[in-house]
Parts: sequence; C-alpha cells; structure tokens
Amino acid sequence: MDYKGNIAKALSAALNIDEQAVLSWLEKPKNSEMGDVAFPCFRLSKAMRKAPQQIAAELSESLGAIDGIAKTEVVGGYLNFFANGSDIGVSILARIHKEGDSFGGSDLGGGRNVCVEFSSINIAKPFSFNHLPTTIIGNALYRIYKFLGYNAISINHLGDWGTQFGKMIYAYKRWGDKPIDEYSVRELVTLYVRYHEESENDKSMDDEARAWFHRLEMGDKEAHELWQKMKDVTLREDMVVYDRLGVHFDSLNGEAFYEDKMAPIIQELSDKGISKLDKGMEIVELSEWNMPPCIIVKSDGSTIYATRDLAAACYRKETYDFVKNIYVVAYQQDLHFKQFFKVLELMGRTWAKDCVHVNFGMVSMEGGTFSTRHGNVIYLDDVLSAAVEKTREIIEAKSPDLEDKDEVAEAIGVGAVMFSVLYNNRIKDVSFSWEKILNFEGESAPYLQYTHARCCSVLRKAGGCDFGNLDASALSDQYASALTLLLTQFPDAVKASAEKNEPYLVSRSIVAICAAFNKFYYEQRIMDDDPKVRNARLCLTDAVRQTVKNGLYLLGLKAPERM
Repeated sequence: MDYKGNIAKALSAALNIDEQAVLSWLEKPKNSEMGDVAFPCFRLSKAMRKAPQQIAAELSESLGAIDGIAKTEVVGGYLNFFANGSDIGVSILARIHKEGDSFGGSDLGGGRNVCVEFSSINIAKPFSFNHLPTTIIGNALYRIYKFLGYNAISINHLGDWGTQFGKMIYAYKRWGDKPIDEYSVRELVTLYVRYHEESENDKSMDDEARAWFHRLEMGDKEAHELWQKMKDVTLREDMVVYDRLGVHFDSLNGEAFYEDKMAPIIQELSDKGISKLDKGMEIVELSEWNMPPCIIVKSDGSTIYATRDLAAACYRKETYDFVKNIYVVAYQQDLHFKQFFKVLELMGRTWAKDCVHVNFGMVSMEGGTFSTRHGNVIYLDDVLSAAVEKTREIIEAKSPDLEDKDEVAEAIGVGAVMFSVLYNNRIKDVSFSWEKILNFEGESAPYLQYTHARCCSVLRKAGGCDFGNLDASALSDQYASALTLLLTQFPDAVKASAEKNEPYLVSRSIVAICAAFNKFYYEQRIMDDDPKVRNARLCLTDAVRQTVKNGLYLLGLKAPERM
C-alpha cells in the first residue's frame, strides 16, 4: 500500500469513516513546503461539533505512527502529512518494478464498457491539422480507460453521408478524367473546391447535386459505387496517418450506417408526444431548458446530425451496454450535445446521464481559419512529415552515429506534434504556426523522450540494477526523495485524467518526473563508488524509465531507447 493509502486507513479507523471516502477527501497542498498530503477537517465540524482546527489537532495527537509518514502538522483546518522519502522510495520502486508496464493502471473499470468517439473524419475531405485535437485527445482517453481496467471501445463516427456527396459525385461526373479509385483525397478536394467556385455563378449545379444525393439515398447503383470508392480512397490514405499517430479504431460506423436506424427514433418521438410539427419541420421544443428547438426532420424531409446521433447512441447502448459514452468534439458543438442529451432524457433513456461531451478548443491558422470549400487547409500528414524532417536534421547534427535514425526521427517528430495538444488543458484554443509546432525546446515531447533514452543509456552502461538489495538509506537525499514522491503520484494522475477526461494531467505528471530526474541526474552521481548507493540510484533510474514509458504510451507517444 502507498503512503496515501496508509493515511486513509489510519484516518478511517480514527474517525470510523469509510476508507475510500477518506481517500477521496485527501488533497495535495498548494505549497509543497506545507506537506505532501492534506486532510481537510471542515466537513467533520458540524457532526463533531468542533472547530476544524481543533479536529485536526486532536487527530494529529491520536493517529500515532503511519508507515511512510515522517510527521504531521496542523495548518488551519487541515491536517498535513509529510512523507518519509526513503521509506516511500523503497515501497514505490518495488511496486514499479513488480508492475512494470501496468504501473499506474488498475482494475477500477472491472471490464465495463466505455465508448470513446473521436476523430470523426469526413470522407473525400482532407485529414487536416484541425482534426488533431479530437484524434489525439480521444486516443489518449481510450488508452487511459483501458489502462484503468475498462473495456474501452474506440469509435470513428465517419462523416460519410449528406448533400456534400451529391456535390462530389456531380463534380466527378462533370470534370473527372480517370477512374475514381485512382484519385487521391487531395484530387477529390480539388474537385470539391472547383464545384463551390463555379456554383457561385451557376445555381443549377446545386439542383444537380441534390438530385445525385437523392439517387444515393434511393440506393442507385452508380451513385452508391462512386460513394463507396470515395470512402475506400479516403480510408486507405487516412489509415496511413492513423498508423503514424498510433491510433486504431474498433468501429468505423459512420453516419450512413445509421440511415436505416433513424425511422424508429423519429416514430418514438412522435408517438410519445415529444416532437411536434413546426413550419414543416419536426422538432423537440427545449425552451423549458433555455435551449432552442432540436430539429429532428427538416422541412424537406431530410434528417440532420441530431437524428443520426440519437440513433447512434441507442445503437451503442444496445450493442455495448456502456457505462460511459464519450464524444470528443470541439466546444463549438456544446449546444448540439446539450440538446441531443436532453432529447435522450425526454425519451426515457435513463443512461443519457452516462453520455459525456468532452469538448476542446479550436485550431485556427494564423491569419485565417480552415475551410475545405476554399482550399484553405493544412494537411496533418504534411505537418507530421515536416516535424520528422526537422528532427532528422537535428539527429544528423547531434547524433550522426545513431542507429535507426529514420525510426527515431519519426517517433520524436510525430510525438512533438501530438504533445502540442496534450500538454495543455483541452479547452485551450490552439493557433497553428510552423514555428510553434516545431519548437523542440522546453517542456516538450522530445524532452520527455530524451529523458527516457537517458535512463536507458545509464542502465545499459551499468548493466542493470538489483531491486532485491535496495537500501532505503541511499534514497534519503532531497533529490531522490522529491523524485520518489512524484513517482507515487503518477497513478493518481492517471485516475484523475479519466475522472476529468483530461489527458494533460498525465502529461504534467511525467513532465514533473522528468524535470526532477534530470535535476537528480546532475546533482547526484548515479554511478557512485558505494555499491549500495549506486544500486539504489540505478533502481530509481529504472523506475523513472518505466513510469515515463507508461506515461508516454498513455498519451500515444513512443519511447525511444536511444536518441
């Protein structure tokens, strides 16, 4: 058991309160000089009829010795605990060594299903840089939930339906000059852009496009074959990008998949009196909840995103019986998800409360925004390749003899782009510029990966370490103590990332560990002449290596052993 568990156990016995409840009350002091763990006594004041400070003082006197804790201190209404660095060091290092790649994980999920919808690329459109946040945040959450014992299901809700396909088919029929399966996505985008440029002066093109989409909806063979080939071309290319990002999907059911599943939803809404006709549209009135109406069927008889999302949510519940259904979608869709979730609730779907919109900030270009219609797009694959090329140049300059240069450059370059999203709170907007995204200085993915490689290098030169002969006294210095305390906090960071759907908490945890290790590396001689000291410091180095590797994996980044 770690020192926080020991604190919770002692407080639980003293207060006759459930141990898990006590554990959830524990906090980390804002100032490290005030301790490593704080127990707030305010919520006990009413029941115990005592001032919080008095409760804290009495607990401090009565608790006695706690494994891993050097002392306690009363600060206002808090009882603060100061960890014993050397005791914690031996305990946490032994745990990391035993758990290995699973350190930081748990069986919290108990195998229960969690659906994570992310990326949701559009067919026949570019996999652009603005798809990066949803893809990377979603993939990190998928990995984090699996790491915590949930059966996470990754879903790419493809944008593979709608009037734009009528436009694409019309454009291809009019200007296409080769079999459609020989086109690249960029060439398909060129046709799409040309359509919008020319339709500005020829509105009859829109009628032709609607006619083609109607044929597609009716199952017309030619329309369906062209649509399917556009989908095949897009997925063939985009899967290459997903492979570079280390992303895979358990489900690629897009909007088209739910076309035949909407009618029962629409009928149920009508039968239950939840929807009504308004100006030819079928809507669900939501003014009681300070929201505009949720449109279910438009006046022309067509459905919209909300209709398909209702059908998709019901399908996922029936198929996976999820305990949580997560949608990683930009904050611009906040209203859509509030409306959609409320309609589910009105339909009597008690599991609507388990549907979660994980929003994030938007990505914009300096001097403009992304627009496929106007060709104003930065392809994600180009960004990744540019980052990898710059990394390759750095490697050539600093480590010309490094083996597997291309593989290492790919891991570092791609990781640098991904980490630009994962380092900050997900709601923060990102303004894209080559200078920012290719900055390899400071708290970056290359810094974390280099720290991991440094640990591997130290251990290679030393020939390993012996956890069976770990001497606690050799980990009592301030640098080792600070580092071991940060290692104990990594599992909490992983758990908090899932609770708050914030992968950046894992990022910050391993950044702190890397910073503390590099300070330890420079301030202490790892290969000390004393065998016991040397072994203890090597064990600590190995624990850092393992923890950083686990953290990088959860974020979707690779951990090179040589750089």
